[in-house]
Amino acid sequence: MARRPNRPRTETDPEEFRATLGEHLDELRSRVLRVLGVLVVASTLGWFLAMPAFRALSEVVAANIPKGIEFKEPFRTITEPFMLQLKLAVYIGLCAAIPWLVAEVWQFVKPGLRPHERRPVKILAPFSVALFGVGCWVGWLMIPPSFQWFATFFQSFPGTALYQEPGTMVFLIVKLVLAFGIGFQLPVVTFLLAKLGLITPATLNQYWRQAVVAIFVLASVLTPSGDPFTMLAMAVPLCVLFFGAVLAVKWTTKDGGRDPALDNLD
Repeated sequence: MARRPNRPRTETDPEEFRATLGEHLDELRSRVLRVLGVLVVASTLGWFLAMPAFRALSEVVAANIPKGIEFKEPFRTITEPFMLQLKLAVYIGLCAAIPWLVAEVWQFVKPGLRPHERRPVKILAPFSVALFGVGCWVGWLMIPPSFQWFATFFQSFPGTALYQEPGTMVFLIVKLVLAFGIGFQLPVVTFLLAKLGLITPATLNQYWRQAVVAIFVLASVLTPSGDPFTMLAMAVPLCVLFFGAVLAVKWTTKDGGRDPALDNLD
């Protein structure tokens, strides 16, 4: 049986890295196990950080509950304190393991991409991190007005008090901040899909109205509080970032975003 000649592998030709389905599954299994191992270690460390984080966020909650509203967080069963600390530890571990997860995914798909397909990802990576940070910061700024908006409805129910399960308000803050961070990745995803040729600037220009509606729907899904104020606070910046991404795609496209199908009409 003739053996295939050994040729030096180069990163410019993904065919050199073609593997069998079994090899792909073995590599995927190894990377999943590594990510799970990092998650376990990070969650173990998160166990010791859970209570300081809980106390810090509880102070934020207490500072944003309007005066005159009685607020308590009673436990209902003896096991709830343990489960709450465990849940916080897993949340902390998951947040800490996300960069490792992204790196493992990139190393898994990188050999199958050509240089012109890798270049946009490398260029957009710093912008993605920056937009995630900006989104989290905007989400943090939305905490006081969001809480105050909900608190206005207590005026319709005098004599009532606010009793929440411990951790409910803390997780609401965490989800709100992360939702904004994730939502602000929209322009990065839009620009990347365009540079990979999956969508064209002409398509973005043609369906911008549908895109705006989709952004508002996405904002309503991502915002855990569900109030219109927070939804608008996410949707409006996302619309601005989306149109900025469309302009950036158009400026960096050689044909200026012209639809190739129109060339046949000239």
